[in-house]
Amino acid sequence: MTEQDILKALSNVQEPDLGKDLVTLNMVKDIVIDGNNVSFTIVLTTPACPMKDMMATASTNAVKFLVNKEANVKVNFTSNTTTARGDGQNQLPGVKNIIAVVSGKGGVGKSTVSANLALALAAGGAKVGLMDADIYGPSVPIMFGVRGERPLMKDAGNGKAVIVPLEKFGIKLMSIGLLVDDKNAVVWRGPMASSAIRQFITDVEWGELDYLVIDMPPGTGDIHLTMVQTVPVTGVVVVTTPQAVALADAKKGIAMFGQAQIKVPIIGLVENMAWFTPAELPNNKYYLFGKEGGKNLAEEYELPFLGHIPLVQSIREGGDAGVPALVGNDEISKQAFMEFASKAVRNIAMRNANMAPTAVVQMVE
Repeated sequence: MTEQDILKALSNVQEPDLGKDLVTLNMVKDIVIDGNNVSFTIVLTTPACPMKDMMATASTNAVKFLVNKEANVKVNFTSNTTTARGDGQNQLPGVKNIIAVVSGKGGVGKSTVSANLALALAAGGAKVGLMDADIYGPSVPIMFGVRGERPLMKDAGNGKAVIVPLEKFGIKLMSIGLLVDDKNAVVWRGPMASSAIRQFITDVEWGELDYLVIDMPPGTGDIHLTMVQTVPVTGVVVVTTPQAVALADAKKGIAMFGQAQIKVPIIGLVENMAWFTPAELPNNKYYLFGKEGGKNLAEEYELPFLGHIPLVQSIREGGDAGVPALVGNDEISKQAFMEFASKAVRNIAMRNANMAPTAVVQMVE
């Protein structure tokens, strides 16, 4: 066996999402051959890649069938998270992907989706941060059990102090709820809220991250415009419920990011509260808010559908107790969020490979 033999065999193995073979994509490195033993490393587009096992099996079979049926094949994995930033890295220079989670209206579980998406990405080995950009209704401190805690400040040099985000469950966290008393209302006009968001970007030490998930406020307002004008958002995840009212508002969110002057890619749409499953009847589904509304909306707008999240009591209880579903004990919830995150991360990789880099939006007043 030679290194050229191995590469020729692996040129028949397709990366499932990018539609090209591993060799063309330069994803194979460190080939070591010792008699019948061969090992190599596949460089994934994200540590959270859900297709590892499939690629390992396909690669092993390719070597055995096309090179040496007696080969003992060991496939190793590493990752180099792809990015599509086209802004010169002026803001958040260490962050490869900025993912905004949006909804047309409140109450659809956007913060729950944001929190568990961040946790699912981290569970796959990615470095993840979660920014709570909902200035008027911050949820992250409660959902992560850090209510009442305060981030530290540190000297970043040049006379500038930066905020060190809190860390919980391996996620870096920042929220206005960590800076103000939760008994006080944040009564700010739009420019003040937008200024706070800019500070979360410029004055927080996010460091090196594969993904920064941003829990956006509901609607389509000042903070959304501030975000896309300040950092190059890789893409947005739209959250809705199957209910007609939520779907009508979700359309506005979709329309906002599809407008010519904004044009931020939509990673996909996820349907939350898709059905109710009682703990004592885990196989039963009750469609309290309608059925397949989110999936139908995704099809109408030709958007990727990222999956259904059921309405399970443990999701609500975990969020209130500071233990999100991904680190809880309910397997139904975990599976739903992992499947959703798996589709999201694959779509992010495809977006980075096939679409133009996202730059900071330049709005014409």
